[in-house]
Amino acid sequence: MIKRVTLSIDAMGGDNAPDMVVEGIGIALKSLSDVDFLLFGNEDILVPLVNKNSFIKNACVVRHAEDVVSNHDKAGAALRSGRKSSMRLAINAVSNGEAAGIVSAGNTGALMAMAKFVLKTLPGIDRPAIASYFPTERGQSIMLDLGANVICDAENLVQFAVMGEVFARNVLGLAQPTVGLLNVGSEQLKGHESVQLAFNALQSIDLPMRFHGFIEGDDIAKGTVDVIVTDGFTGNIALKTAEGTAKMFSTFLKECLLSSLTSKLGALFAKPALTKFRRRLDPRSYNGAMFLGLNGICVKSHGGTDGLGFANALEVAVELIRDGLNDVIKEDLAHLDDAPNENKGKP
Repeated sequence: MIKRVTLSIDAMGGDNAPDMVVEGIGIALKSLSDVDFLLFGNEDILVPLVNKNSFIKNACVVRHAEDVVSNHDKAGAALRSGRKSSMRLAINAVSNGEAAGIVSAGNTGALMAMAKFVLKTLPGIDRPAIASYFPTERGQSIMLDLGANVICDAENLVQFAVMGEVFARNVLGLAQPTVGLLNVGSEQLKGHESVQLAFNALQSIDLPMRFHGFIEGDDIAKGTVDVIVTDGFTGNIALKTAEGTAKMFSTFLKECLLSSLTSKLGALFAKPALTKFRRRLDPRSYNGAMFLGLNGICVKSHGGTDGLGFANALEVAVELIRDGLNDVIKEDLAHLDDAPNENKGKP
């Protein structure tokens, strides 16, 4: 029998919150009927929204929060002055054991700063990383870091690789995930010192992964590897470039299909295939970036998403909790610390 899970929700985070949040909970409950939600936010706004639907009302408890962290607040300022915010109280609920994980569509920097301060990092992890799914020609992969750490050393990259490998093995169900380091070329001599040192360390790592070596930007969409490891600066640029390219492609396709009567008729006949294509590239299907390396489950939803996208982020959080992701990460890191690594520190 599956144990019930309680999720803590920053109900005021996101461009369209709290309406989008409550709508997302309603959608998620269709498949997450054994999940309870602890909502933090302005109760004068939240309670009427929740009470509109008895199905949602029965699964939710509303806790009042006086303040809201805005998208314009800097991480440090939010950490100092946001102790009574919906975001901070939602994170506190995970820390004190009331909830198994937190989901927020709010300010990414503030969420990372608060979550790291309250939940701390797992043993053996210096810095948490933002990870998310990427659609590929072969299915999907996971990429990290996507913006939490602009500058990373070799040890950070190795830790990211371990966390990504654990995720791919336990969540994606891959027995021996392939891992690649994103670089300016696939040749072994390419790249700066940090990726070179990480390359050497990952070559001899004693974990159930297959280290592919260096990969390039075009390998991301090809699905050359299951886990793409990079620093937050490069990862965030790659993510935004991919999102922009997908939007541009969809715009061009729509313009072409509506350019003439013949193309419109063709689009009519191709409607089932086009619908499938649109769903495959729908960013809402991949919504829910994970903060890996924290001593608690924390999922960041895109701030501009709708109810469907937020529902997907909720499902991601529940999946991470039920797969016991953090426990496996701790086991693998302990195993890595105990194993000799002759190449560690050698360029």
